Amino acid sequence: MSPTPRRRDFIFQLAAVSAALGGTAALSGCGGDDVVPEFLYGVASGDPLSDRVILWTHARYPDNDATFVLRWEVAEDAAFSRLVSFGDVTASSATGHAVKVDATGLAPGRSYFYRFRLGSAHSPVGQTRTLPSSAAEVSFAVMSCSNYPAGYFNVYAEVARSDVQFALHLGDYLYEYEATGYASAGAAALGRSSQPANELLTLADYRSRHAQYKSDADAKTLHARMPMIAVWDDHEIANDAWKDGAENHSPATEGSWAARRAAALQAYHEWMPIRTGADTARIYRSFNIGNLVHLHMLDTRLVGRDEQISIGALAGLAGPAAQAAATAAYASPTRQMLGSEQQAWLQGQLAGSTATWQVLGQQVLMGRMEFPVSVLSALNSTDTSPAAVAAGAAAVTAYLTAKATPAALRTPTQAALLNPALNPLLGYNLDAWDGYLAARETLLATARQLGKKLVTLAGDTHNAWHSNLTLKGLANPALAGVKVGEEFATSSVSSPGLESYLPLPTPQVKAIFEGVVDDLNWIDASRRGFLKMRFTATEAVGEWVFIDTIASRNYTAVVGHTARYTG
Repeated sequence: MSPTPRRRDFIFQLAAVSAALGGTAALSGCGGDDVVPEFLYGVASGDPLSDRVILWTHARYPDNDATFVLRWEVAEDAAFSRLVSFGDVTASSATGHAVKVDATGLAPGRSYFYRFRLGSAHSPVGQTRTLPSSAAEVSFAVMSCSNYPAGYFNVYAEVARSDVQFALHLGDYLYEYEATGYASAGAAALGRSSQPANELLTLADYRSRHAQYKSDADAKTLHARMPMIAVWDDHEIANDAWKDGAENHSPATEGSWAARRAAALQAYHEWMPIRTGADTARIYRSFNIGNLVHLHMLDTRLVGRDEQISIGALAGLAGPAAQAAATAAYASPTRQMLGSEQQAWLQGQLAGSTATWQVLGQQVLMGRMEFPVSVLSALNSTDTSPAAVAAGAAAVTAYLTAKATPAALRTPTQAALLNPALNPLLGYNLDAWDGYLAARETLLATARQLGKKLVTLAGDTHNAWHSNLTLKGLANPALAGVKVGEEFATSSVSSPGLESYLPLPTPQVKAIFEGVVDDLNWIDASRRGFLKMRFTATEAVGEWVFIDTIASRNYTAVVGHTARYTG
């Protein structure tokens, strides 16, 4: 027989008092009552289910690596007078003194307070919530690409003060580069130079960089405010990673890729509030919110991805032999993005789900960002001379003019530009799903066959996008262009976007992308921010929130665009 509520509260309070007394004794054994562990990186929660949530903190004595036991507590109130769950967890050097616990026995759709403590020492208090078992509406703050040296995490501050229920981080939670590397030009002036100063290679390196990111005041505020559901992208390990290597990894000088990946994944699981299983490389998992949303968090980076293809080689800029090899790989029906095991898992999840919305939380753009070879060949060059820039502009203008001209009035040259057999359409970013045609077609065809309302969420590019998800018609040309869903892609927290490396004014960049790319509905090519996604039984609504600066902690935020999808 379950105890009555009053009896239950008495038992919990008695246990808490006993733990406090025991904690004091343990504390004395580590150096006296005046020595307490430090909670320098705040608290975090994540991977909420309807009856449990992961709780995280980091605790260490300031002068030693002693192992000790913390008490964790979950309560209905901030004063912790109504405990609902509690237990013990060990902080030790084996995990770099980061600790995680799966707090169970919680009620669906409830908000809770939590903390960690040892005697008189306690962590900051965090707030978390469980997934509802049924819901009329649910909201997420979707984020990506938080680069510490690039600027302040004002986006995190804005999310923390918003009314969203859950945070989604789609990867590049940190960056692996050395202190003078990518997007670090203003870091010293802002007091945000990367630590350690070297590129991350070892477990100690990755732990140190995670600690620096968790030390950020806005990161601590966000994590203490709401639970986060996260997946990694490439920079948690190394740039442009794939299953057997990365662009930013040289085995000859940096050692084994397997060893580096293992170190990065261990540190990630130690420092992120993610549910960790026996296989730390497997992070794809699902979250079910009643019959409203089934959220599937994917790994498009490490477990199944084949190596990226060079767009230059595919466009013929590296010679006929390289183009032939790239074309064969590009068109291969066995080319993998998710890997066969994850793909089968996702197909099973989609087939078995009764939720209104099937939502894929994943790293890279799935929407077709296809440019004609005539444009790609002109733009995909390191030559920034006036003549080269003029040639690129002419190629874009010629293509857009051809599209705008009625078919009956097009010249033979214009007709050739719009003939995919003569001027093929290729994705400009082959690190995204555009480089994995068969894998994308299989996923979208599965969703269509099952009759699912599909929404994909993406990050990675540092810019904001809204696109239609359409079939390319690889297996059945009659299905080419058939719409299967929509993609809502977030800008970055701080990493620079297209505006930082395209030698064109932002309005022109926007006009080119929206004019050339058939499936693209909208792009913001210059601002940092996050995506607020709201789902109801009748619509999925995306609001792109942008901030005006990351160079100062004083900022303003605006909703820059809103899009609705009814399926």
